[in-house]
Amino acid sequence: MKTIDEIQEKLKSGDAIVLTADELKTKIRAGEEVTLDDVDVVTCGTSGVMSGTTAVLHIPVSEPGEFNKASEVYLNGIAAYPGPCPNELLGTVDVILYGTNHSKTIEDYGGGFLLKDLVEGKEVDVQVIDNEGNEFNTKITKDDLGTARIIGTRMAFKNYNSFTNPDKKAQKSIFNVAPMEGPYNSYSFSGCGEINPLENDPEQNVIKQGTKILLNGAQGVVIDNGTRSTSEKPNLMLTADIKDMNSYYLGGYKTGMGPEIFNSVAIPIPVLNEKILENLKVLNKDIALPVCDIHGRHLPIDTIDYTVWEDVDYRPTTDPDKCFNCIPCLPELYCPVNAYKKDKTIDSDLCYGCGFCAYVCPRGVPSINLGKITIEAEGKERNISVTCRQSDKVRALKIAEDLKNALLDGSFEL
Repeated sequence: MKTIDEIQEKLKSGDAIVLTADELKTKIRAGEEVTLDDVDVVTCGTSGVMSGTTAVLHIPVSEPGEFNKASEVYLNGIAAYPGPCPNELLGTVDVILYGTNHSKTIEDYGGGFLLKDLVEGKEVDVQVIDNEGNEFNTKITKDDLGTARIIGTRMAFKNYNSFTNPDKKAQKSIFNVAPMEGPYNSYSFSGCGEINPLENDPEQNVIKQGTKILLNGAQGVVIDNGTRSTSEKPNLMLTADIKDMNSYYLGGYKTGMGPEIFNSVAIPIPVLNEKILENLKVLNKDIALPVCDIHGRHLPIDTIDYTVWEDVDYRPTTDPDKCFNCIPCLPELYCPVNAYKKDKTIDSDLCYGCGFCAYVCPRGVPSINLGKITIEAEGKERNISVTCRQSDKVRALKIAEDLKNALLDGSFEL
């Protein structure tokens, strides 16, 4: 048995052993015996499309007294909801912004793209219509905001469903970059498997209300379990200050139903006892991944596991010599994070590793090994290529490494 205080003291003295979840799993796969003496903290990470993302912002609009109360607020054309405090005559507005709201002025632009722009320090257009119909316009950056905080109402699910389309007709969904084609020739999944925080603490012995975390690189906390959370499929309600975030870890993600938002989360798991250590030994092969009909969302066709992350590429490569200069360029058109460029290169800071660029390009200019799955459906064995990933192992690994380094250098305390 160990206590959190004891582990924190070891961290301060430089005697603690901190491993990322990936480092721990590598040891387990190699057949190493890992005991309580071999590790004090394991840092787990995930990055994925997280629709339940809101932001609370306090925005300066005008000099005091110029308007009474805001009725409508738009940020780069995205509706934000004024209140709950009316801030009468103060010239400022409290708003709640949904990460899934779409802009009325910028095509394929939503709350996720806006929040990334804010974190990067870019100017944002603000339009306010007051209760008398008067319009006020200004520009802001994150430095102008008194409060700028993300509150995720449900993030970092332990369990996810994955999707294929049994029908011949393509189906629009938030679970795929474009309408998912069929029958049984497309497959999309989410979740980072064995490094995902709640997979490593499924009974929430450690991850609970008040647990400190990294959310998009900023130190934050677990508020509570999130909406739709159950003991079988828990998720978390998280918060952190937008001004402290790293823009690499969040952003917009275009889907067949319009722009969504992705976030990245890292959580430390202090290894206090044998039970916590045994839970940390979970591997991809142990984690069930239901394959569902894209039409029903919760109708499992079959169940596979998270070895979908093994023996695959995390990022695409490109061969511009294969390009026929198609108009439109489908990888550029469909890239959910706008990482695919006109010169047939991919912006590595933006790329999310979804792989959809390789799926839609008829000439094979971008290429990536996303792997295949095998399921039983309608009395047949079906081999389906993975065509879209909505979680990013690269960001998940990196934010877990960031948290490990912060624990070791003392900038993050348990």
